[in-house]
Amino acid sequence: MGLLADIFHLFVPRRCPACGGYLIEGERTFCTLCRTNAPLTTHPTEALNPLLEHLRNEIPVERAAALISFPRGSGWRKAVHEFKYSGSWRIAVECGEWLGEALAEGGLFYGVDVVVPVPLHRRKLLRRGYNQAEYIAEGVARALERPCSTDNLVRNTNNPSQALKHTDERWENVEGIFTLLRPEEFDGKHILLVDDVITSGATIGSCATEILRTAPNAKISIATFATAHHI
Repeated sequence: MGLLADIFHLFVPRRCPACGGYLIEGERTFCTLCRTNAPLTTHPTEALNPLLEHLRNEIPVERAAALISFPRGSGWRKAVHEFKYSGSWRIAVECGEWLGEALAEGGLFYGVDVVVPVPLHRRKLLRRGYNQAEYIAEGVARALERPCSTDNLVRNTNNPSQALKHTDERWENVEGIFTLLRPEEFDGKHILLVDDVITSGATIGSCATEILRTAPNAKISIATFATAHHI
């Protein structure tokens, strides 16, 4: 398989999803320059940070962290869109590993009991073929040496995309769209909710609200690969 991949990439060179440049030998998904100059946050080592403060305006959160923060038009925004909408699931795998390493090194998230990705509706999952948040959550779970739960929190409504909605509309769009099938599994546990990108926090906030509604003794922390620059 490795030889076939080498032959394929000899004729179809791989490109960095952040800058579009060709990858050289030894570079996996992102080029060395983009990884070195990535707009990293200090959230993984900063207990009180802008993302946590933003989310606490709506929901009770113990910890929160994003790995990178990008402005509109950034190449990193393009990279997120690649694994979110263009089938480039391998990018999500590396992003999950990268986020997991940062959280493990920061040491603030070792108190969590279980890692939970924001779920996709089954129709969207069938159309896309994978849940990018699940790939990211699996990388985080491995790094923190915690289990990853993918079948308890489910999305019961295939709501319209959030992309073009204003903040208030985003919260209305995701109200009550998630269900916790077995609340007793999360009750009394510290849950780490994981998503690919947070813009307003509405979707992941709806997940947290459902967990706390049905498992009131649970605690919630949140991690995401990327966040909008305004947060």
